[in-house]
Amino acid sequence: MKQRAHAMVSLYVDADACPVKEETVRVAERHGLRVVMVSDGGLRPHPHPLVETVAVAQGADAADDWIADRIGPGDICVTNDIPLAARCLKFNAHALKPNGEPFTPDGIGMALAGREIARHRRETGAGGGGPPPFSKADRSRFLDRLETMVRAASRAASDG
Repeated sequence: MKQRAHAMVSLYVDADACPVKEETVRVAERHGLRVVMVSDGGLRPHPHPLVETVAVAQGADAADDWIADRIGPGDICVTNDIPLAARCLKFNAHALKPNGEPFTPDGIGMALAGREIARHRRETGAGGGGPPPFSKADRSRFLDRLETMVRAASRAASDG
């Protein structure tokens, strides 16, 4: 188990194709939290002093590996990537989809299984269509859930 070197919650963003980067920065700014935007290239540095932009080598899981190697208990990862979310949860961190749906220890096994089923369906030509388009309701739900998650994680960090 990783040990937290600091009591401050950090927000890690799997930034490639993430539609809620600015929303994450707004919540972080309200709480004075560090945000780490991780990408395998093409992401411009963010001008906000709380935001660190990290470019990793291109590769299938390079950004995921970078985040998983650094995330600690109580930190929050914003990602759609189910295996990355599972890795974060193993370190007692939190994981939140950009649509506001949290990954949970109780639900991550089913999410991983569903991902494998969808992969198998695609490989066999059964299709699947993918997720619905990102909406204003998704953005609003994300802001609400991230705010709630940050408050809970910050309370836990200051108590522990």
